[in-house]
Amino acid sequence: MRKLIVLSLLIFASCSNKKEINQVTDISCGQCQFGLDSEKGCSLAIRVDEKAYFVDGFGIDDFGDAHNKHTGFCEVVRKAEIAGAIENGRFKANTIKLIE
Repeated sequence: MRKLIVLSLLIFASCSNKKEINQVTDISCGQCQFGLDSEKGCSLAIRVDEKAYFVDGFGIDDFGDAHNKHTGFCEVVRKAEIAGAIENGRFKANTIKLIE
């Protein structure tokens, strides 16, 4: 019985590395606006609890021209309703809905 409890706790701990997110947050270019440098070029990113994460599942140009002076993610930080999970230091997006 004791081994079963320890095994259950280990399995639970290994599955808890995902952080489910469902909130309104900042969204922009990871390199231009959030200072991320682990990828070359411009890539979509979000900021959760003051930490930025690259986004998987959506591209930076999926919401219009990334370099548009007024709305482009390389030029401005916008707000979005997001849903997904943080896995291995990246945000795996299920949905992203821009606000405004």
